[in-house]
Amino acid sequence: MADSKSIFDHTPKLPSTRLGEGVCASALRDISVSFEFFPPTSNKIAEQLWNAILRLAPLDPNFVSVTYGAGGTTRERTFDTVERIMHDTVLTPAAHLTCVGDSRGHVDDAARRYWDAGVRHVVALRGDPPQSAEKFEPVKDGYTHASDLVAGLKRVANFEISVAAYPEIHPEAANAEADLDNLKRKLDAGAGRAITQFFFDVDLFLRFRDRARAAGIEAPISPGILPVTNYARLVSFSARCGTSLPDWLSRLFDGLDEDPDTRRLIAGWIAIEQCRQLTIHGVKDIHFYTLNRAELTRAICHALGIRDTSTTAEATS
Repeated sequence: MADSKSIFDHTPKLPSTRLGEGVCASALRDISVSFEFFPPTSNKIAEQLWNAILRLAPLDPNFVSVTYGAGGTTRERTFDTVERIMHDTVLTPAAHLTCVGDSRGHVDDAARRYWDAGVRHVVALRGDPPQSAEKFEPVKDGYTHASDLVAGLKRVANFEISVAAYPEIHPEAANAEADLDNLKRKLDAGAGRAITQFFFDVDLFLRFRDRARAAGIEAPISPGILPVTNYARLVSFSARCGTSLPDWLSRLFDGLDEDPDTRRLIAGWIAIEQCRQLTIHGVKDIHFYTLNRAELTRAICHALGIRDTSTTAEATS
């Protein structure tokens, strides 16, 4: 007969830690992050942008990048934003430069302006064609490829240069091998890091990383993570950049068009799970496309074990 004491013993038991160990596994690892912002187009967006920068700055990112519109359409706003980040924060800014719509001379002049202002990191991209154009066409005397741009920037000054990578192949690439060859050319021209287009299937990134290593690419490849805030907008954006959207993603957001609070909760959970899986497979550096919003990115970083340095300093003072 079973011991009656064991059957009716109501002594409180400690809760199982298995769930916590699984969810917080990534928080036990040494993770570094970087953030992308876009320059403001209005006073309201400028306020939103700066609030996001100040909210994320205490997480001590490796760097923060500021995007650049095709043909220099946001040239001054990008420069002003980068300059303010340099002057008003302790963050390290990286300025985006592209091949679209500008001659080599204009691009080189923009690079010199950044260097003279103290900027040492550039994200060099070929850039997307204007919406009115079906495909990218370099302007007269312009840079034709991102690899050309990287080489040109290195002639201007000894910039640290990041370039783009595509886990699902660039939409204009002939095949996966040609796409990797293009990435290798950019790195051989002087880039030191690749940042991927956003993705949602972690296996896509892991397979791409394996192919890159097999092709002799040894430079760091940082996965780009996009926390989803608007699924309908994501569908449109993904169609333009060639990113696939898994069926499970649409099912998770189904019926939430008018429920932004639930969308944010779902989006945060998806991104945390992505990052958790990536860190399990050895990823140490993660790049976040913030869309100038801090809340989701900050929550995801917290789940990864990245803490507010200002709060930590206050607690130990």
